[in-house]
Amino acid sequence: MWLTTSVSADCHSTSNIPPFVERFHLTYQNPQKSIALSYKLPYNNLQTDKVRFIMIIGYARVSTQDQHAELQTDALTQAGCEQIFQEKVTGKLRERPELTQCLRTLRKGDTLVVWRMDRLARSLKDLVEIIEDLHQREIGFKSLNEAIDTTSASGKLIFHIFGALAEFEHTLILERTKAGLAAARARGRIGGRKPAMTVADVRKAAAMLSDPMMTKAEVAQHFKISRTTLNSSLKRDGFQL
Repeated sequence: MWLTTSVSADCHSTSNIPPFVERFHLTYQNPQKSIALSYKLPYNNLQTDKVRFIMIIGYARVSTQDQHAELQTDALTQAGCEQIFQEKVTGKLRERPELTQCLRTLRKGDTLVVWRMDRLARSLKDLVEIIEDLHQREIGFKSLNEAIDTTSASGKLIFHIFGALAEFEHTLILERTKAGLAAARARGRIGGRKPAMTVADVRKAAAMLSDPMMTKAEVAQHFKISRTTLNSSLKRDGFQL
């Protein structure tokens, strides 16, 4: 039978998909003879679900234009990163196009490497969300300064720690929200949007509708509201429709 023994790639540029796969060896094996053939095939002719190039991808970010990313990129290169995404933008901004492109580039089995964890995320919540997304996609994560490596057996524990932190922060947010709403209700304040009609407006509208010549459409137009809002306001304050 035919067996694929090895596949290796001729990568001249780490930022692009290699145009050819070199040394694609096929070996025919049986008890009497063994025949080896070697081909040079275009990359597009291969089934990418069977041939997957695992990549180590780095991400570097500096906050201001006068800062330089060489310190980060040198460390990422020494860590074996084949492709590095660089960004010059403050971490407080939600839109970070290079990070978005970096996360889109990563595939199952790849590893994302950063120089320091604060280069990746704007906050703990943001960091937890990114790490959890990588975990769901089976992508490894390394932070050089903190010596975090989730591709190792012991490093996988970090994913569970991040998950616990995310759940803990979510619980704290819910508790603070509930406590704030309870305190507001105790002071007579009700959350949500202000009603379109005040109590005085509703009484005035009811008085206007007591005139047989006045229609609800005219009253609603007077208060610049819809008939539905007028009816719900009257019902809320106990007036008959």
